[in-house]
Amino acid sequence: MAIEVKNISYTYPGSTVTAVENVSMKIEKGERVAIIGQNGAGKSTTVKLMNNIYKPTSGEIIIDGINTKNQTTAQTAPHVGYVFQNPFNQITGARDTVYGEIAYGLENFGVPVAEIKTRVEKIMEITNTTYLQEKNPFELSGGQQQRVALASVLVLEPDILVIDEPTSQLDPQVTERVFEIIKTMKQMGKTIILVEHKMELVAEYCDEVVVLHQGKVIRHGDKHDVLSEIELEKFGVMLPLTVYLANELKKHGVRMKDNIITSDEMADQLQKIGKKE
Repeated sequence: MAIEVKNISYTYPGSTVTAVENVSMKIEKGERVAIIGQNGAGKSTTVKLMNNIYKPTSGEIIIDGINTKNQTTAQTAPHVGYVFQNPFNQITGARDTVYGEIAYGLENFGVPVAEIKTRVEKIMEITNTTYLQEKNPFELSGGQQQRVALASVLVLEPDILVIDEPTSQLDPQVTERVFEIIKTMKQMGKTIILVEHKMELVAEYCDEVVVLHQGKVIRHGDKHDVLSEIELEKFGVMLPLTVYLANELKKHGVRMKDNIITSDEMADQLQKIGKKE
């Protein structure tokens, strides 16, 4: 088990409103789990609790068998890497080159210089940032900064990655590049927890989906089961466009396979229907 969340609740200091209430979930090692829901549902709060940035008001979180209750964020960091929504908040500015920025965390952990060089070069290749290594991180485009932010976390080699809306400020082409990196991390056996609003990408790249509404978990299961549930609209949840198309086709008498959520699945289904006709 990568992460076990047990009945956690959280109220921000000075607030009387519970941001997250009695949230529980289990995430297996190597899974890609998307946390979705309308704005204000508690998604970012939940992943910050998982990363030990916030401490639950009640309940507990177990990461790789370790209770985070008495751990600091720094103690959790080797196990869980956190990528912020805005890469500008992730870049430290402690170094004036991309190479130095990516290496900075390893330097703080006292990793030998030779190993730093090996790990930084490897992660720059994976994230396609090698050509940026001599540039100042603050002079990069938003997409380039996001890849550097990812690299600075990935180079620490955490088993679990928490990624909070990494593509909210990126164009479609750069977004695809970021998700290709996420796909590579999956292939490397990493556990990925992703907050994302772009449902087509969630449908394509994730394994399971958690739906939050008003700080509570209302759905958690296989992506095909959750994302094909048209009734989730009443909770302000946007679904993949393919789901709406499949629903309309069914209304017009077209016999569609259940739980179609990706464009590839839709294309395959329509091709089969065309051959039958």
